[in-house]
Amino acid sequence: MSADDDSTADAASDSDDGSGSNDGSSSDDDSLAERVGLDAIGPVARRYFVSNGFDGTLTSVGVVVSAYLSGVDEGFRVIQIGLGAGVGLLTSGVWSVWEIERAEMRAERIEIERAMLTDLKDTQVEREKLGARKLNAFMSGLGPFIGLVLPLIPFVFEELLTLLGAVLVSIAVAVGVLFVFGAYMGSISRQRWYVAGARMGLAGLVVAGLNYVVPG
Repeated sequence: MSADDDSTADAASDSDDGSGSNDGSSSDDDSLAERVGLDAIGPVARRYFVSNGFDGTLTSVGVVVSAYLSGVDEGFRVIQIGLGAGVGLLTSGVWSVWEIERAEMRAERIEIERAMLTDLKDTQVEREKLGARKLNAFMSGLGPFIGLVLPLIPFVFEELLTLLGAVLVSIAVAVGVLFVFGAYMGSISRQRWYVAGARMGLAGLVVAGLNYVVPG
């Protein structure tokens, strides 16, 4: 083998070593991101939004039907009652998730620090985790508030619809909102979106029926 061949072989070897080193570094970065949960920020926030939005929408159906059956005769009063419940759900959603995420992320950080023998305070990882925590808490509060408020909109037009008409339209809106939640989750999980939407929408009708049948 000539000197030129030896030189070429050495260069190729160095290039392979460098490439392997870079791949290893990239792999380590990916592994760290997975270990601290940065790759799951979007799905977690989405689950909070849809799950709590589902709760808020069903709560709205319960409030609307119960208010009507209890003799509330003004649409404005129904809106007031609904918004009161909405404020409670929003506060609960934000506060509970903020505290839950705080405890969980702190426990995860301590575990990772022990495993990696390093301090993650004031690092990019901790800042991104804090951002995820804020996003999750925000989406957890936004979901139920939207789910509860949208079905109350028909009561703004009570004079045009009558109170009973507003109740029926409100239930229809709630079922529509639930259908959208279900269809969206069905589409991202590659299910038949209309079947997933129908399953979620059915819950609104069930809650309305139960509130009509169950006394009080």
